[in-house]
Order: sequence, then structure tokens, then C-alpha cells
Amino acid sequence: MSERAQLRAMVTGYRLSAALDVAADLGISDELVDGPRTAADLARCVGADPDTLHRLLHALGTVGVYEERPDGSFANTELGEGLRSDVPDSIRPLARTLNSPALWAAWGHLGHSVRTGENAFQAKHGVDAWTRRRNHPEENAIFNQNMTVQTTAIATAVAEAYDFADMSTVVDVGGGQGSLLEAVLTRHPQLTGTVFDQEHVVATEPSSPALAPRWASASGSFFDDVPQADALVLKSVLHDWPDDRCVDILRVCAHNLRPGGAVLVVERLLGRAGFEVEAAFSDLNMLVMPGGRERSEQEYAVLFDAAGLRLTGVVDTASQMSIVEARAATG
Repeated sequence: MSERAQLRAMVTGYRLSAALDVAADLGISDELVDGPRTAADLARCVGADPDTLHRLLHALGTVGVYEERPDGSFANTELGEGLRSDVPDSIRPLARTLNSPALWAAWGHLGHSVRTGENAFQAKHGVDAWTRRRNHPEENAIFNQNMTVQTTAIATAVAEAYDFADMSTVVDVGGGQGSLLEAVLTRHPQLTGTVFDQEHVVATEPSSPALAPRWASASGSFFDDVPQADALVLKSVLHDWPDDRCVDILRVCAHNLRPGGAVLVVERLLGRAGFEVEAAFSDLNMLVMPGGRERSEQEYAVLFDAAGLRLTGVVDTASQMSIVEARAATG
């Protein structure tokens, strides 16, 4: 591919994203689990126009998401399997999240953010992304499914990478459905833990009944208070917020950290070799959607200092996430 063709593909990449979003929202890959089907047959099942659905499937067939067969039917490929709702690390919740017209409009407002430094979503819609989701329960449910899938995909790597041996209690701050907490408790049987998040988000029980004796749930705002523990884990929390709000969150955590304990910030790090693209475009997503940013190790150290903590180490995991460790500042 020539450089011009490569650049053209980048510029028009939104078309592929939109096509995948629609296929995921219709549940096409789920409908193809039992074998090939025609567009007309699929259209009856998913409530679509047969002709335009055929055009969508044909387009996705040219890039290998589906296989278009000589008899006119379509089948899943390995790529298409990833859009099924019942497979590990399913991409379907992510694609359905990106199907939101409000999200597309916010990304169309990226130029405003770059020119002014303002959050694109709030500038476009007049409310922040969190308020929008609370007022649109269906979108909020899809977003929460996506967060759970993304956390599950990296939870084992985080649980295996960090040494919790000298700790007895852990809180998954902003932990939603608690999938990260479950992985940590499973890996470290000496721990008891609490998942903490807003009432409309937080899980009330673990998915694994075996963890119930060591698992608890609490609700509230991490700007006000969090449960005390030896380890306070914040996975994909700080990147949602500007620096001053991050310091507010970290101060609350520092106040509730037990002696000798640690705040563990689990995030993509700018500058980490091998993950530069993921971190850079996630950084743009934070600018457009919640109004936060991805940060480097040094930038987290500055936030810790302002909150009465100090950076004590960084642990890379087998995933794209790193664990940035902070402990109480002394002296």
C-alpha cells in the first residue's frame, strides 16, 4: 500500500468503525453461531432491511469480518467471532458503546477541544458524559458492560503482577462490577476486599459464590470518602479526570490508607514501550469524552506529591496496563 493509500485509509477509517458498530448492535455474529445464513434470513431475525443489510455484510466481508460465500450466504470468521456476546474478551460491548450518536458527535467536536482545551463532550452536549449516561439507562448499561469486559481482560494480569503478600485488605475504588477485585481475591487468598462505586453502578455480590465470605460491596463517591484498606486500587479512574480532581481523589485515598499500605493506580502509561499507540489515542478519547487524560510516570508522581503521597514504584503487567504504586509521604 502506498503512503497516500495508507493515509486515505486512516482518514476514512470512521466508515469501518460505523459498520462494525451496526453489526454489533444488530447482533449479527450471534445470529451466525450455528452456521452461514443469507442476508434476507438475518434481516428477518434482527429487524433490518434485507438489501441494506446485504450491503453492510458485503462491505464487512471485504475486510475479513464475515465470509461471503458463493451461494450468497454469510458466515463468521475469526474476526467476526470477536463480536459475539458470549465469547471471552468480546468486542461487542465496545462496538455498541461506540454506536452512540452522542459519542460520534463529541468526536466530531475534537477540533474544538484542540483549539480551546475544553472537554468536547460537554461543549457539544451541555452536560458531562457521566450525566448523559445516567439520563440514558440503555446507553449506561452498554457502557457498564464494556467496562466489565475491558477490566476482565486485564484483571488476571494485574492480580499476577503485584505482590499483595504483606496486605490483608483491598478496596477496588470505582470498581463497578468488581471483576478486578475478584481476580485479586482469587489470586491472593489471604485478602478480603470491597468493591466501591456509585450506587447505580456497583455490584452487590461477586459472580463467584466461593468469594462471598471475603467480598463486600459499598457505594458512594470517591471524592468524599472510600473504605479504609491496606491497598486502594484505582483502575481506569484517574485518567477520567483533570489534574485537580485527581488530587482530590488521591487525598481521600491517602486519608483512608492504613499504615504501610499503598495506593495502586492501574492505567495506561504514556511512553511505555510497545503500547504507544493505545495510550496516545486513549489520551485523545479522555479529552473528548470524560475530560481527563493519560499520563506518564512522572506526571503521576506530581499528582501523588500534591496529595501527600509519593511514587514508590511502577509494575508493568502482561497487559497494556501498568500499576503505579504510591505510599504515604514521610518527613
